[in-house]
Amino acid sequence: MANQRMIRINEEIRKELADLIREEIKDPRVNDAMVSVTTVETTNDLKHAKVFISVLQDDKKDDALEGLQASSKFIRKEIARRINLRNTPEFTFKLDTSIEYGMKMSRVIEEVMKEANDNE
Repeated sequence: MANQRMIRINEEIRKELADLIREEIKDPRVNDAMVSVTTVETTNDLKHAKVFISVLQDDKKDDALEGLQASSKFIRKEIARRINLRNTPEFTFKLDTSIEYGMKMSRVIEEVMKEANDNE
């Protein structure tokens, strides 16, 4: 049961973070980078949360991470106001490279399939 609870909490935090980043954060490093929240992993005691983000523009990834880290206290305060939790976690932002990896693997598979068709 606790596992289902953590899944619901993580999803609720993810939704609120996405809304906060889109609507409330005024930092141009974050606004210009087209940031989306892909996953949130919260510890069982709700003290810490890893937030995985995806940034559309490659050259602005580091700036977006710095902007989010600079805004982390504001984000924590807003999440505490929006979600009724016993503890509001401290957020650590990390880049999610799974989308890029998936696109790379898709290109590799297409190339292999193309070579296989050319050899037949």
